[in-house]
Amino acid sequence: MKLATWNVNSLSVRLPQLLDWLAANPVDALVLQETKLTDDKFPQADLEAAGYQSQWFGQKTYNGVALLTRTGSTDIIKNIPGFADEQARVIAGTVRDAQLGSVRVVGCYFPNGQAPDSDKFVYKMGWLDALQAWLKQELQTHPHLVLMGDFNIAPTDADVYDPVAWKDQIHCTPQERAHFQQLLALGMHDAFRLFDQPPKPWSWWDYRNLAFRKNQGLRIDHILISDALKPQVTACVIDKAPRKNERPSDHAPVIVTVG
Repeated sequence: MKLATWNVNSLSVRLPQLLDWLAANPVDALVLQETKLTDDKFPQADLEAAGYQSQWFGQKTYNGVALLTRTGSTDIIKNIPGFADEQARVIAGTVRDAQLGSVRVVGCYFPNGQAPDSDKFVYKMGWLDALQAWLKQELQTHPHLVLMGDFNIAPTDADVYDPVAWKDQIHCTPQERAHFQQLLALGMHDAFRLFDQPPKPWSWWDYRNLAFRKNQGLRIDHILISDALKPQVTACVIDKAPRKNERPSDHAPVIVTVG
C-alpha cells in the first residue's frame, strides 16, 4: 500500500500536474493541502476519470484539504471534532487494504503560525493541542493510523538548510518542535526517518531567491505512522521531480510504502 501527501498550493493551477503525477505514481491514497477551492469547484470528475474517488473540504482562496483513494473511504471527518475552526485544515477517512485491513488516513494542513509573537502562533498552539487530544482517541479506535500533511514544522536542525539562520524562527521554534515530539509520544513514528536518506532532504523551497536551485529548503511535509503499522513500512521518500515543473507548487510530495 502506497500513501502520499502533497501541498499543491492551488489545485486549480496544479491539477494537470497532479493528474500527471498520479499517472506516474499510482498511489492508493493521497492527501492534498492548500487546494484553495470552494467545494463546488473541486475537480471530482477529472480525478474520477483518473481512477480516484475523492473526499474534499475547501474554502475560498485559502487552505482546503482533500483525500483521494483508489477504493473509496468511509467514516469521513472534516476538521478536529470539538475544536471550533473556520479554516478547512483536516480531512480523515478509513481506507481498506487487502493486506493491512482498515487504515485510518488523517490528512492535515497545519497552521503556519506566521511569527512566534503573533496571534496566529497562539492559534497554531491551540490547534496542535486539539489535534493531539483527538488523535489520542483516534489511535484507540484505529490502531492502523497514518497522519500525513504539511505540518509547517521542521522537527530538528537536520530538517533545515541553515539551522543558525532559522533558530527560533517560525517552523523551528522550541514550542512547535515540542508539539511534534508530543505527536510521536502518542505512539507515532516519522516514517521518513526510519530509513537512511540522502543529505539535505527538503520537501519545501521558497519561490524566492532561487531557493530550489540552491537547495535551500526545509522538511516540513511529514508522514507519521502508528506503532501497529511501523513494522510494515518498507520505504519513505520525497519526490522532488514535481518541484522542477513549470509553475510548480513550492512543496514536493512525500510517499510511504506499507506492506
